[in-house]
Amino acid sequence: MTQSPESPLPPPKERRRLRESRSLTQVQVAERIGVSRATVRAWETGRTTPKAERREAYAQLLASLAADAADAVEDTAPQPVIPAPAAPSLTPAQAFDALYEFCAPALVRQTYLLTGRRELARESVERAFQLAWQQWPQVAQDRDPAGWVRATAYEYALSPWHSFRPRYRHPEPPPADAGDRTLLHALLKLPPSYRRTLLLYDGVGLNLPETAAETEASTPAAANRLTHARAALAEHLPELSDPVALHRRLAELASTERLRAPQPTTVRTVGEQRTRFWTRAAIAFTVAIIGATTLTLRTAPTQYEAPLAPAQAVRGVPPKAALGPLSGAELKLQAKLRSAAARGPERVLPLPR
Repeated sequence: MTQSPESPLPPPKERRRLRESRSLTQVQVAERIGVSRATVRAWETGRTTPKAERREAYAQLLASLAADAADAVEDTAPQPVIPAPAAPSLTPAQAFDALYEFCAPALVRQTYLLTGRRELARESVERAFQLAWQQWPQVAQDRDPAGWVRATAYEYALSPWHSFRPRYRHPEPPPADAGDRTLLHALLKLPPSYRRTLLLYDGVGLNLPETAAETEASTPAAANRLTHARAALAEHLPELSDPVALHRRLAELASTERLRAPQPTTVRTVGEQRTRFWTRAAIAFTVAIIGATTLTLRTAPTQYEAPLAPAQAVRGVPPKAALGPLSGAELKLQAKLRSAAARGPERVLPLPR
């Protein structure tokens, strides 16, 4: 039966759950519907909603997945439930410290390969975990908390604003080994997006779809960046044309630098202090704005009064003209007019000559 274009769809979280219940990837769902993986990801996060034929196909696919899940539940025989020993629950601080101790050492070395700066690598990882502690309920429920922190650290490390900071205007001392210097120099010559894609794929070991998702690019774009980055490195170091050798050299380069992250307790404490400082600063700034606005309203006039301009002398006006003495011809004409009759035909008709 063909569904209407306005076929109801389950909530975004339910769409994702149905797909995972049948062990399907977003790429497989995208191939069935005829869209890209990024489109399926947007549907499952609720950013966009399918329209027209794609909505029908997506609704039919989800309905079939729900039916398969229901059949699987019915076919499963009930098994006796054996109570498992109760595991001690971790406090939020303990869970954060466990994640930090597991991810921070390797993440500092990865960020060093990304930036070539030791202090910036430590600062980026510290800021990323401070932000994770501020948003810990959301980060703890994320499917990949380590990926969340890694993406945040990479974004902070690659920010172009660091070039304006005085402490980062000059390059740091390069590695002691000549081969390590050549590899690090070749890495830093790559564009940031190419460098990040290469590090995630050949350094961290993510697959291509995961690399594309973390770099917010399509899978073909990520593959293109990876190909160009490998070719650029092979020009300087031909022995690294093999991906296995490249992965080994990246791990060796990151391990040679003695980079240590601060203790998790220090990170949490500094993050809480910074949060309190900015919260108080925001409150003080808001109070100052409210006070200034109130003072302005109390002291401002209720109506506008135009200012009086200062008096100025008017210049350039011609003086008033007065009658002057008559000339001789004018006096004769005046006398003639006075001697003539005031009324009569002579005044109307011309006199004969």
